[in-house]
Amino acid sequence: MSTFIAATIIPFSSELGLSALLYAGYPVVLIVTGAIIGNTLGGMTGYLLGSLGKWSWLEKYLGVKEEKVKSLAKRYEKYGVYLAFFCWLPIVGDVFGVMLGFFRTPWLPTLLLMALGKTLRYIALAMIVLELI
Repeated sequence: MSTFIAATIIPFSSELGLSALLYAGYPVVLIVTGAIIGNTLGGMTGYLLGSLGKWSWLEKYLGVKEEKVKSLAKRYEKYGVYLAFFCWLPIVGDVFGVMLGFFRTPWLPTLLLMALGKTLRYIALAMIVLELI
């Protein structure tokens, strides 16, 4: 649950929960797999919320002009889906997930790249924690 919550726009640390479970001796593969699934599902929840967004809301609620967002969208179309790999990054990763949904990137490559980035993150984190304990 902590990794799911941490991947949404709610500020939360998945690292503490993962580290505590590893320190307590729970099976590494089970903990890391659960973290990857939970965090990826949380990221895709942001993607889904972004896909429900409308251009008019950006201008109305955020004061961003549609022309400015559309110029960003043109640059984004070519390589935007690759941002999914970086959804594991703190703070900006959540924003990337919402943007991916808002710009309607294809869901399957988004899911796969997001899961890959999060997999590498949690494997690296588990290796670091296990080395320290």
